[in-house]
Amino acid sequence: MIKVYLLSCCFLFTGNIIMAQGDTVVKKPLRVGIIGLVHTHVHWILGREKMGDIEIVGIAEPNRKLAESYSQQHGYSINIVFNSMEEMIEKTKPEVVLAFNTIYDHLKTVEYCAPRGIHVMVEKPLAVNMEHAKKMLDLAKKNNIYLLTNYETSWYGSNRDAWQIINERNEIGGIRKIVFHTGHQGPIEIGCNPEFLEWLTDPVLNGGGALTDFGCYGANLCTWFMKGEHPLTVTAITQQMKPEEYPKVEDEATIVLTYSKAQVIIQASWNWPFNRKDMEVYGQDGYVFCLDRQNMLLMTKGRLQKDTVKASPMPDGSRDPFMYFANVVRGKIKMDKYDLSAPANNEIVMEILEAAKHSAKTGKTVIWKDFFKN
Repeated sequence: MIKVYLLSCCFLFTGNIIMAQGDTVVKKPLRVGIIGLVHTHVHWILGREKMGDIEIVGIAEPNRKLAESYSQQHGYSINIVFNSMEEMIEKTKPEVVLAFNTIYDHLKTVEYCAPRGIHVMVEKPLAVNMEHAKKMLDLAKKNNIYLLTNYETSWYGSNRDAWQIINERNEIGGIRKIVFHTGHQGPIEIGCNPEFLEWLTDPVLNGGGALTDFGCYGANLCTWFMKGEHPLTVTAITQQMKPEEYPKVEDEATIVLTYSKAQVIIQASWNWPFNRKDMEVYGQDGYVFCLDRQNMLLMTKGRLQKDTVKASPMPDGSRDPFMYFANVVRGKIKMDKYDLSAPANNEIVMEILEAAKHSAKTGKTVIWKDFFKN
């Protein structure tokens, strides 16, 4: 079952890898260090086609058996694997690091790398809680490094086209409601490996269960669509439908955000009958649905039926997170303040998740201005 899951991880990202062919890449490869192999999203970069924009110079992973297994699968030399982050950075001198460790260890990664001028990209979400997030953001600002957060959905052409339909072409009018459906059958059910499960189902190391794991996608995307606007209220309900499988964390979460003229519903679950990361955006005059990374439905004012639309490819230089990171560091791309990977966006994401956890725990709606008044 585990082998099937690992193959599915690689398949998830194949579209991005294929679309990246033919891009204009940075001439000098960015020296990249990988921190940890326990997050299976690491297969994305380990299995990525070599395009000359990045070079993996070192990997920090104390689990030698895991490192050797992935070495056999992806063909990297075991000689670039070190037992600790500190040793790997000292020996290989990376310009940037990619964190594929536990979410809890994101802070430790930034604490070590920021004072050394090493840029950091972490896997979603930014941190386990706001305390960690604020420390990371302050360190990045103080030491003038880039601190990016990577989401799979940032590289969906459908999401980018939806943003343009709404915010540039004004085809559906002002946003009134967004509904996100994110998740899968559950990390155990889909065959996640033990090294991933050990921390993913731990409330300390992951910051929660389904709410953290999949609630962050909707929070990230809606912050982008709403151009950094804070919600007025946050209401969340969580459940443990499978306590025998996930005794420490919730496996079901629904988050409702209200804005001055819009409502957002984030349905994050380890109980879907199949994998899904889709959204529905309703405007005053129409709607746009992103069914997956490529397929969309569009209904605009005055039309009698919806159009089936194929998303356009992601633009040159932004086909996947690693190409994007290289171009940001090299000054080829300037991030907008609330871009999906940007610190300002992901600070709001962490605030939404923090408020949602509090709401779920207390059974009360969180009033944003009161909860974050300090």
